[in-house]
Amino acid sequence: MIASVRGEVTVRRADHVVIECCGVGYRLAVSAHTLRTVPKAGEEALLHTHLVVRDDGMQLYGFASEEERELFLMLVGVQSVGPKVALAVLSGGSPRDLTSAIAAGDSARFQAAPGIGKRTAERIIVELREKVAGEAVGDAILITRSDDPRTLAREGLLGLGFAPAEADQLLDSAAGETPEDLIAAALRAAR
Repeated sequence: MIASVRGEVTVRRADHVVIECCGVGYRLAVSAHTLRTVPKAGEEALLHTHLVVRDDGMQLYGFASEEERELFLMLVGVQSVGPKVALAVLSGGSPRDLTSAIAAGDSARFQAAPGIGKRTAERIIVELREKVAGEAVGDAILITRSDDPRTLAREGLLGLGFAPAEADQLLDSAAGETPEDLIAAALRAAR
């Protein structure tokens, strides 16, 4: 398995880059998010990678961070989401933004990606919501399996753009049994 590639950027296109390492040029399909981090041709870059082997060939995918690669692997694990669709989703924002959107159930965010319809967007949210906490700790995605209504409500508020301290403050005075009730009470208090 090729875990990462470090070398000189020789080609930089909208959907891929070529990095030359020890005389071999590796073509890596990348998201728009990763492409923004890749320097211009002639400079050195490091990309984390994932190799997909199929009957019709091999494709190497490059990522700016390990967190983006992990989110890619989670996305391709969702039924009817292949590598190209996963890259389209990753092009929609940082891993932190996307995990927050999953936690918040923001299907419109995913429907904006090419190749994603309403059903696929909802499937992504349903299958991945329990796997991601919706917030990043440093640069790492926090993976949780929490059924606590307050935790889920906090994740929802973070996904709506509230700061962690603000979400905690709003939830301190919120009453409710379900995450939805808690979020509704917190939003009423935020007015």
